Amino acid sequence: MTVLHASAASLTARPLGGETLAARHAALLAIEPGLRRRSAADRLGVSELELLLAGGDGAVATRLRSDFKEILARIPNLGPVMALTRNESIVHEKIGPYNPPSFDGMVGLVLGEEIDLRIFLWSWAHALAVTESGPRGDRTSLHFFDKAGGALHKIYLVEGSDGVAFEALVTAFADANPAPLALEALPSAKVPLPDTAINQVAFRAGWDGLQDTHEFHGLLMRHTLARQQALRLAGVDRARPVAPQALRRVLEAAASAATPIMVFVGNPGIIQIHTGPVEKLMATGPWFNVLDSGFNLHILEPTITHAWAVYKPTADGVVTSLELFDASETLVASLFGKRKPGQAEDPAWRALVATLTTLGAQ
Repeated sequence: MTVLHASAASLTARPLGGETLAARHAALLAIEPGLRRRSAADRLGVSELELLLAGGDGAVATRLRSDFKEILARIPNLGPVMALTRNESIVHEKIGPYNPPSFDGMVGLVLGEEIDLRIFLWSWAHALAVTESGPRGDRTSLHFFDKAGGALHKIYLVEGSDGVAFEALVTAFADANPAPLALEALPSAKVPLPDTAINQVAFRAGWDGLQDTHEFHGLLMRHTLARQQALRLAGVDRARPVAPQALRRVLEAAASAATPIMVFVGNPGIIQIHTGPVEKLMATGPWFNVLDSGFNLHILEPTITHAWAVYKPTADGVVTSLELFDASETLVASLFGKRKPGQAEDPAWRALVATLTTLGAQ
């Protein structure tokens, strides 16, 4: 275990380049008032968790015990909330009721028409309750972090939320005697085997024998394949490279034709899913956004470097997806046509993806 910082709370008192972290954060915000906390943490060389605990932007953070299952079981009491999940490229926000989670060991589900989540608790390590003051009044939220202090998932109170239930939750789970905060470096990504070490004939045969999209991860594990490596070796009838701008083009086409879609965005701790139409689209600098009632998606387009149209066989017929990757070959989003198990794919979605030009094709 590599310990990164002995105590985030102590950073408020320990000089960093002659100033405390809180003072450096405040000074940075004085220069760039609209700078997001995640971006400020990157600038200051610390984690978002450390920056929240140090202060400097007026936020008040309370450390909670790491009783994640129990905390999540209390979220339905809050009424409607905004669930936020992000990675380095995309922010996914959904508003609605946060239904009771169910767990099988460390894997959890929150199922609902609005908020739909897949939770992987082995990546969860820290929790905070946060109050922030702004021009529209106080904003309260719960933040969950990985072992390195990176944010995994956030839950914000919105209009109609039960503030009394939120205070009761914080009181119930507040850590009265928190241990010094020790952050760990996350393990490095595994180096994939060289292409020549892969039995490509067996891999493609396994692909063609898929009965459910959820079997794909097991296929990669059996053949020791990285995900984008698998797409590259599958052959263009199974996966074909398309332009990184394909995400914008697919969203624009889906909005224009009112084609309902599914948008999966996640990180090692959680996947958040939107199912339904997209309507209001807007570009703002390097960001491309979906700004719908109840669903926002914020895409930092320059960070998406690879995109693939993917075709997987299932018991219900071929399922088509668009998969997006960053420069480190990390999957940052997957899009599908709206469907449920037992249903065939929406032909409108398949036709939409078919319009994307294969990279390298004449």
